[in-house]
Amino acid sequence: MTETRIWLSSYPEGVPAEIDSSQYDSLVSLMEESFSKYADRTAYSFMGQNIGYQETDAKSQAFAAYLQSLGLEKGDRVAIMMPNVPQYPVAVAAILRAGLVVVNVNPLYTPRELEHQLKDSGAKAIVIIENFAITLQKCMAQTQVKHVVLCAMGDMLSMPKGAVVNFVVRNFKNLVPEFFLPGAVKFNQALRRGQRVKFVKPVVNSDDIAVLQYTGGTTGVSKGAVLLHRNVIANLLQSEAWNDPVMKRVPANEQPTSVCALPLYHIFAFTVNMMLGLRTGGKNILIPNPRDLPAVLKELSKQTFHSFPAVNTLFNGLANHPDFDKVNWKNLKVSVGGGMAVTSAVAALWLQKTGCPICEGYGLSETSPSASCNPTTSTQFTGTIGVPLPSTSMKLLDDEGNEVTELGQPGEIAIKGPQVMAGYWQRPDETARCMTPDGYFKSGDIGIRDARGFFKIVDRKKDMILVSGFNVYPNDVEETVSLCPGVLECAAVGVPDEKTGEAVKLVIVKKDPSLTESAVREYCRANMTGYKQPKLIEFKTELPKTAVGKILRRELRDAPK
Repeated sequence: MTETRIWLSSYPEGVPAEIDSSQYDSLVSLMEESFSKYADRTAYSFMGQNIGYQETDAKSQAFAAYLQSLGLEKGDRVAIMMPNVPQYPVAVAAILRAGLVVVNVNPLYTPRELEHQLKDSGAKAIVIIENFAITLQKCMAQTQVKHVVLCAMGDMLSMPKGAVVNFVVRNFKNLVPEFFLPGAVKFNQALRRGQRVKFVKPVVNSDDIAVLQYTGGTTGVSKGAVLLHRNVIANLLQSEAWNDPVMKRVPANEQPTSVCALPLYHIFAFTVNMMLGLRTGGKNILIPNPRDLPAVLKELSKQTFHSFPAVNTLFNGLANHPDFDKVNWKNLKVSVGGGMAVTSAVAALWLQKTGCPICEGYGLSETSPSASCNPTTSTQFTGTIGVPLPSTSMKLLDDEGNEVTELGQPGEIAIKGPQVMAGYWQRPDETARCMTPDGYFKSGDIGIRDARGFFKIVDRKKDMILVSGFNVYPNDVEETVSLCPGVLECAAVGVPDEKTGEAVKLVIVKKDPSLTESAVREYCRANMTGYKQPKLIEFKTELPKTAVGKILRRELRDAPK
């Protein structure tokens, strides 16, 4: 790379400027190396039961053989629609080993959203947990899906535990609405069929498509980011190199262990938990429902863990929960914050309670996902998204596509590196719109850069609020208000205003029930210039969020007045 990368001087000792992703010709090679090398280790912990590397290897090969027996051919797409259950990594390994393409699907999708993704990807098969089968039933006829594999929560748990879990989920918690999917094959039945047929190992190389990762559709229709095997390999090796300065402090007699509370269908957990875990011989603690904070903390109280990737809302919810101190956080070596901005109030509380600072990072589905991160050796919160990862360059662009070189001057963040996607699935026009002639991906996020090469997000282009000609960045308002005593979390959005064009609307969830609107306004007057201050203040019991925990500003913006 020829660009001057001033940020390299901020790299911790031992972190290389470049990574070599050519050491694996595919994710299949990487997984199979780990299945052999770490055969005796635990790969996943789920509901108190361990699933080993050897078991994951055997079951994924049987499932790969089953998928081939359906007539699926190299390059065909297979959707996965499940929470964090052990069938997920087995299905991913199987799909890739069969030379097929993973289509990650949010299990909370509506039938309309699911139909769009299945039609757009052209998926011919889907592996789905029964809890959401009714959603598939409502749209399957409009898609190309011909094969359905049905999973249940307890499928990979030993007897009688698995049967008990399935009975409770279906009959006591009533989490499985009635559905009708004739011809669907149960997961364990598919494994048995796969064991009886020969697996034919296809040739899979680094330029083959591994994953179609659909964006949230925040810039229009939901699009599939085409991630090649080499894109994901590069990103997990970049993440490994970045985490190494602190992860090498894990005692030799302890298996490196990560909390996998982010959903595996999200690219953050897909790469940084599952794929990186396989590469390092690590164990992932699978959390099926991260919104159930008491259950999360109960599970973590039984475990020793070293790595915790999460979003700001999860760090915040856990740190403020009364059961937080029942967990031993002393072994935690790295807390990576991504997906949304980490606020300084949450970072300060997390550091105070765990002794492990949150290293905020940044990335997108289109970058597999990690593009930048704060050094894992940081001892304090910087309020930035850190510096570009090894083999990665970032720059700021103005509206004409020219590089912004003046320090502190905002511009659109553009990213170049081996983790950047090949393009959007079957959308050459959209691909051309987001890529520069010199190979940078335009993120749609507005950032600034300091003299050391640290970048800071000031907002997404579309979220900027224009008040009387002044730019107001919601992140700036939220960061300030989150420090107001009595505020648990908040979100700022722009709403139409006759006088100023747009005005700031602030939505707050209280930590202290006695917090008043006048107290918030007084705090804002003391801490923000006039045009940034909220014209409207609303109190809610919770903020709308995606399954990953990102605050849905759009829903707050579009809410009835």
